[in-house]
Amino acid sequence: MSVITLDYGAADPLVLEVTEGTILADCRGPQGAQGTAARSLVEAATTAPAHGPPLAAHVVPGDRVLVAMAGHVPQAGDVVTALSGQLAGAGIAPDDIAVLHAAALDEGSAVSGSLPPGVTAFDPALDSATSYLAADADGRPLYLARNLVDADVVVAVGNWDWDAALGGRALNGELWPAFSRQACRRELVTSLARRGRKALADWKAALQEITWQLGVCASLRLVAGSGGTLHAACFGLPDEAAHRARAAAAGWCPRIDEPVELAVATLSDPAGGFGAVTRAVAAAARVTRPDGTICLASRVSAGPGILFLRWRQGAPLEKLVHEALATQDPQLVADALQARLFARALGDRRLVLLSDMAEDTVEELEFGSAGSPEVVERLAHRSDSLAVLHEADRMLPNAGC
Repeated sequence: MSVITLDYGAADPLVLEVTEGTILADCRGPQGAQGTAARSLVEAATTAPAHGPPLAAHVVPGDRVLVAMAGHVPQAGDVVTALSGQLAGAGIAPDDIAVLHAAALDEGSAVSGSLPPGVTAFDPALDSATSYLAADADGRPLYLARNLVDADVVVAVGNWDWDAALGGRALNGELWPAFSRQACRRELVTSLARRGRKALADWKAALQEITWQLGVCASLRLVAGSGGTLHAACFGLPDEAAHRARAAAAGWCPRIDEPVELAVATLSDPAGGFGAVTRAVAAAARVTRPDGTICLASRVSAGPGILFLRWRQGAPLEKLVHEALATQDPQLVADALQARLFARALGDRRLVLLSDMAEDTVEELEFGSAGSPEVVERLAHRSDSLAVLHEADRMLPNAGC
């Protein structure tokens, strides 16, 4: 008998006892460093990159340097300390180093209290905090945080993430539209709700234009390890750093032999929002049979919006999406996007939630409610094949060849 322990944020972990003969895949992200060891990873990457000059060669004394951190950054405090030390060693005065953080696209504005000391939160709702940079191929103006436009040197810092709901690379961790106006963020969400993954091509083109117009040559791409640690740091030109970070993030892409009957998943942030639930379900669905079951263990307490609920209660999804787009209400459009991504991922699979949501809320969504960890344990015990995905919202797993 195999025993698997899952930490899903509760006082007691979820313990699965898997009987002999059950096909089992225990999928975990790569291990990482924290504290001083994480700082050393960043220092090594920026002083001796695999390709291109070190960080110190990108600046000269007197430069105004902006470190632009997009989305969630693992071990953020140690990353900032390492970068500041490298810049100071290159002769940059402390007053000429600024660190600006833009929240992930699904988090709204950053909360200053949650940021490391010395880091300023960028508010996308404040148009005056942005400046005109250029026009896109269609002649539309591109606005970016004024600090980025005014800086002599921009050091781009972002995590390389996977998003199974989008079929691969995540949008967070990139400069665009994280450091643009709120309207640009909403335009991207609207485009994704209307066009699905086809909208990603336009996003990528805009991102490349922004990077080129800013003249970004110093890019630090980070790969998270399990438990909020830092697994890898890659520094260099944007494309090169991204390429190496993608390879380093392969540990979040486990492969199992064939789809399973049951997948049990947790979240990287046990109390994350419903967007994290969608990503985790999408990841679990990639290794679960079309008629199988997904069980998500988390501390999520808030459900999705009203449009998502109407879809789950039988309203046609496409009609709901068109209605939401017609209202131009940002909340309804974001809800429509979640419903579209969720529907594509879940398919005909059954979803069981072990969470802090009220049982009647889960029932309204037409999902199964696991009232206790024992329910999940019984499901695992009865299954002929099982995949366990720790921090599934970060994963892009595959089943079969």
